[in-house]
Amino acid sequence: MVEIFYFDGCPNHHAAVALVERLSRELGLVPELRLVHVPDDETARRLCFLGSPTIRVDGRDVDPDSVERRDYGLSCRIFRTAKGMAGQPEEQWVRDALLRSAG
Repeated sequence: MVEIFYFDGCPNHHAAVALVERLSRELGLVPELRLVHVPDDETARRLCFLGSPTIRVDGRDVDPDSVERRDYGLSCRIFRTAKGMAGQPEEQWVRDALLRSAG
């Protein structure tokens, strides 16, 4: 299952959905996709929400550096990628997570 966590007003969550859908098509996969709305800070802490968008495949964040983080809350998420800071995760992280999930 692929979950995309977001909050209202996030400028990047639609692009995250498009990224997951495109990579899934390229890989010939049809994962279950679930959008998870995070309405407030309390929910953000409960869901261990690192910012919008957060993409998890089978419960694991696609960002390999996320395991060390504990800065949960309502915020726009910035990813440290090979090309610098970005509002989306590396495509390869998402591709790897989808392939791992497919077995």
